[in-house]
Amino acid sequence: GSMEDVKIVNKGLEDEMELSGYRLCRWKLALVALGMLSTGGFLLLLLYWMPEWCVKATCSRTAVRDAQVVLLQSTVRTRTRTQLPHQFCGRKHPRTYTPSSAQKHTHMHAHTRNPKSYTNMSTPPPPQIRYFTLHSTKYYWNDSAQNFEVLTGLEDLDVKCSSIHSEHSGGLSKDQQEYRRLFFGVNEIAVKVPSLFKLLIKEVLNPFYIFQLFSVILWCSDEYYYYAMTIVLMSVISIATSLYTIKKQYVMLHDMVLAHSIVRVSVCRADNEIEETMSTDLVPGDVMVIPSNGTVMPCDAVLISGTCIVNESMLTGESVPVTKTNLPNPLQGEKGEECDTVYGTEEHKRHTLFCGTNVIQTRFYTGELVKATVVRTGFSTSKGQLVRSILYPKPTDFKLYRDAYLFLLCLVGVAGVGFIYSIVLSIMNNVPAKTIVVKSLDIITITVPPALPAALTAGIVYAQRRLKKMGIFCISPQRINICGQLNLVCFDKTGTLTEDGLDLWGVQRVEGSSFHHTEDNAFKESLVKTHFVACMATCHSLTKIEGQLSGDPLDLKMFEATGWILEEPTEEETSLHNRIMPTVVRPPKQLLPEPAMSPEQDMVCLSTSYEIGIVRQFPFSSALQRMSVVVRLLGEKRMDAYLKGAPEVVASLCKRETMPQDFAEVLEDYTKQGFRVIALAHRRLESRLTWHRVQNINRDHIETNMEFLGLIIMQNKLKCETPGVLDVLRQAQIRTVMVTGDNMLTAISVARDCGMIPPQDRVIIADALPPKDGQPARINWQYADNPSKHMSKTDIEVSPRPLLDESLERYHFAMSGKSFTVITEHFQDLLQKLVLHGTVFARMAPDQKTQLVETLQSVDYFVGMCGDGANDCGALKRAHSGISLSELEASVASPFTSRTPNISCVPDLIREGRAALVTSFCVFKFMALYSMIQYISVTLLYYILSNLGDFQFLFIDIAIILLIVFTMSLNPAWRELVSRRLPLGLISAPLLVSVLSQILICLAFQSLAFLMVRQQGWYDLQVSHVFFPLEDEHNIQNYENTTLFYVSSFQYLIVAIVFSKGKPFRQPSYKNWPFVLSVVSLYVFLFFIMLYPVSAIDETLDIVCVPYSWRVTLVYIVLGNAAVSVFMEVSVRLCLPCWFGPCCMGLCCRKVPKARYMHLAQELSVDPDWPPKPTTITEAKPPPPPENGSYQIMSTS
Repeated sequence: GSMEDVKIVNKGLEDEMELSGYRLCRWKLALVALGMLSTGGFLLLLLYWMPEWCVKATCSRTAVRDAQVVLLQSTVRTRTRTQLPHQFCGRKHPRTYTPSSAQKHTHMHAHTRNPKSYTNMSTPPPPQIRYFTLHSTKYYWNDSAQNFEVLTGLEDLDVKCSSIHSEHSGGLSKDQQEYRRLFFGVNEIAVKVPSLFKLLIKEVLNPFYIFQLFSVILWCSDEYYYYAMTIVLMSVISIATSLYTIKKQYVMLHDMVLAHSIVRVSVCRADNEIEETMSTDLVPGDVMVIPSNGTVMPCDAVLISGTCIVNESMLTGESVPVTKTNLPNPLQGEKGEECDTVYGTEEHKRHTLFCGTNVIQTRFYTGELVKATVVRTGFSTSKGQLVRSILYPKPTDFKLYRDAYLFLLCLVGVAGVGFIYSIVLSIMNNVPAKTIVVKSLDIITITVPPALPAALTAGIVYAQRRLKKMGIFCISPQRINICGQLNLVCFDKTGTLTEDGLDLWGVQRVEGSSFHHTEDNAFKESLVKTHFVACMATCHSLTKIEGQLSGDPLDLKMFEATGWILEEPTEEETSLHNRIMPTVVRPPKQLLPEPAMSPEQDMVCLSTSYEIGIVRQFPFSSALQRMSVVVRLLGEKRMDAYLKGAPEVVASLCKRETMPQDFAEVLEDYTKQGFRVIALAHRRLESRLTWHRVQNINRDHIETNMEFLGLIIMQNKLKCETPGVLDVLRQAQIRTVMVTGDNMLTAISVARDCGMIPPQDRVIIADALPPKDGQPARINWQYADNPSKHMSKTDIEVSPRPLLDESLERYHFAMSGKSFTVITEHFQDLLQKLVLHGTVFARMAPDQKTQLVETLQSVDYFVGMCGDGANDCGALKRAHSGISLSELEASVASPFTSRTPNISCVPDLIREGRAALVTSFCVFKFMALYSMIQYISVTLLYYILSNLGDFQFLFIDIAIILLIVFTMSLNPAWRELVSRRLPLGLISAPLLVSVLSQILICLAFQSLAFLMVRQQGWYDLQVSHVFFPLEDEHNIQNYENTTLFYVSSFQYLIVAIVFSKGKPFRQPSYKNWPFVLSVVSLYVFLFFIMLYPVSAIDETLDIVCVPYSWRVTLVYIVLGNAAVSVFMEVSVRLCLPCWFGPCCMGLCCRKVPKARYMHLAQELSVDPDWPPKPTTITEAKPPPPPENGSYQIMSTS
């Protein structure tokens, strides 16, 4: 094959990958084996860390079709930015393996099958099926396309709706099912819980632990056992906790998936017989029978007969049961061919039962079975995709960790210099070889502190403990730091910002074509027989399930407000009459007026039974924004039609003379206040419309010339904490965005209510239409709430171009999910400008929420997402930090789960995240200085062939460093959110300047002390060697050593105090009493041994006796050092922006680009055509838009 034989798999999807083929190469393998032996296995580790090198070192390139090994590199070019390729690689296993990380190397399996198993299949069997498995998805070699493809199910065939009825409704024979199972595998979502041993190996082979192991071995050879043991202990604890959390997550997920995954199902076979089987055997194309008492769906399937009532809360988070109807067969309809579309689970979701959702009950007429054709199985189902997104999350790349590695590289560079220096010195002084090796390697372990990971995680662990006290649980602690960076939070609306569901606020009836005064309910005797109440009682799509009313919560509230009773026909009745018996509603006894007692007793009985039968329903359609019913009052000849829907729509269907004059004002008044208003209307039908006519009539004939009845006013109450929290976030300059499945106007009014959109700001609705009939895609810009009123005011304000800040905050975009999709496809360059001010995103499907989060991240926002679990699952995972407010199973996906079911946890989390981040910075700076101070002391002492003693090292490393690091991170978070931002990474000017200046100060004072001690009158080299005992073979006991030990010990403490930063993100350090206590006691101890020598301590620490005058001099040196350090740090904090401002800008601009959203905001603030004017239209250019999709604005007035 050609060398450039690179295939693209999953083209255009978010997991698009480049695939290249390799086959094993014998001589390369031999070379690698040789290299492995000579490096003592280290080469093997290196290849384990670098999968791409591994493949290239052991294999040679070949055509993809002949490959034994494939290398996959994910391109992740999500249209907006290019990321570095992540490698997927793995080892050669003839079984399918479970990928354990983003790095896998996959093997082809060639299966040769016995041809007999393919009897009665139209196509001859392929001789070989070549496939590999990655992230629980099988990729099959497709010979005609010459590429690997994923098989998802029936939809791969692009089946038409009619052909599902004609070809896929008969069921499969046993052999066909067997054959398909080769490709689709077993229908189960298997989450393998990896063994502890596997997880342990993976964790221990982390580069850092390998480095620690190297350090420990080195120290043991140098007889420095105590510290080595301490480090080993710390590593064991940290590995154990991380293994525990990972294992726990796997087990949780495993249990969540296992709960309902395997059930017994009845399957129709090709010869019309029904057979019981396990749900694991299902394959796409099977026809399953849905039992009448309901079940949990084991796969995705499309209904081909009957109707089902399904609870889809697992997918959508809405706990409202949904009615699913069978897929219409277009060939039997009036229109015939032209409306026969290709079936897709998204487009036909009203007819699709999704995996994991709960079928509560089924309905069938005339003894037919309720059947569904299986569309997808296993990991291809909606639930499988959800589980996959949890198992294999996209890697989140956080600057802090990248910078930490860069920083370590700098330290390694410094260590290299020291390494060479010590070798050169030792050779010049003829030191034995073993000592040279140990001493020079020792310098490396001094500069790169092995305690660093433990020190960094300490702050996070403390933050996790504090969050737990607030009732916020965290499953991936690394994300806590990221929470400190959030500058935009998306909120779901229902159940997050607002209470679940709507409440009836009141009714406003119309009498004699004018509004009656508002009444708070319709539960009154005087109103029982009015059309208004009859409409409320009949115009809905409620059903009884096990004696409980269920259906759309809005309908439910409306019906409950009347207090009426609903009775449904039983199944026996329906099958007997072969036609649907009407559902009946009647008022409760106590509301009916007492009938007058009269001699004709039996007539009375009739008049009391006031019942209304619902003859036909025209279900609510979101396109028409209305629903209607045809009913008959018991004993009446003529029928009535009742209609309810969006007020504007209902008004347009009513007779003019029945409409109140002030309709528009009253309506606007309510919608402005954020009420959800529903209008009711009624019409007496002509007597010629008989029962049969009504069953077949088009709804347009019914829904005209209605009489307007009045308004029902519903309210979606805000949770009482919502406005306060949003205000806190706004003052901290954290943007808030609403992403909801609800409709646009409700969403906008809730956004205004809770203060997400301030009252004076404008809302611009971007309504995008896909290309149709040769017309290009276009966006209509509309200004919400009656722009005509607002325009007059705003024109006056706008004419002098307002200041930058004002103009930025003046407008908010709102758009629906459909528009969002059109804009992503056809207006790529507009998308980023729109999300910059997009505040309301309504009617968003779960995957659109995820897309939105990605778009916001592509303009460099740090995005938090707060939702109530299930349907936000993808978005919760994809956001930098997702907070789920429910204890539902789907919240396994989100890194944070809050016990308190309101959004007050968001500011808490951001505050804690900021505190943890500042703590990480402090600890990092401190650890850097610790290694540099020790490095300076050791290099100075190497110069005179001396070193620090074992117990000196031990005292510094354990008593000073560990104690301080673990108490330094205890500062709790600051009480309120401030609007200052944290630096994004470790490599920012103030941080670097502060670290470098402290290193220079320490270097200066240590060198000063080192040089001064040699100038003293009492200092005499000869004496110094005679005085001290001869067994000191390492030459540790000398004046220089003692002097540097004192000075450096104080330096660690000075630096710790200088770096531990309090406000504005953490409580000040003097409130952190363990830290204060440790520092003070260490100071006291050091001053004590310095000024009042105790022989026992001196012997242990290898300190020599120096004259008192020198001790006093040392006190002055230490105090001078402290003064200079503090002065330097304060001036860096205060004056850096002023001094370095101008010159730094020149230097840093190239390195640290401003976030993209800031760039865009600047560009747009000077763009005269932005924001688009009201009632203009933006069109995409007719050809498919190039990458930068140009567009033009046309005005239509």
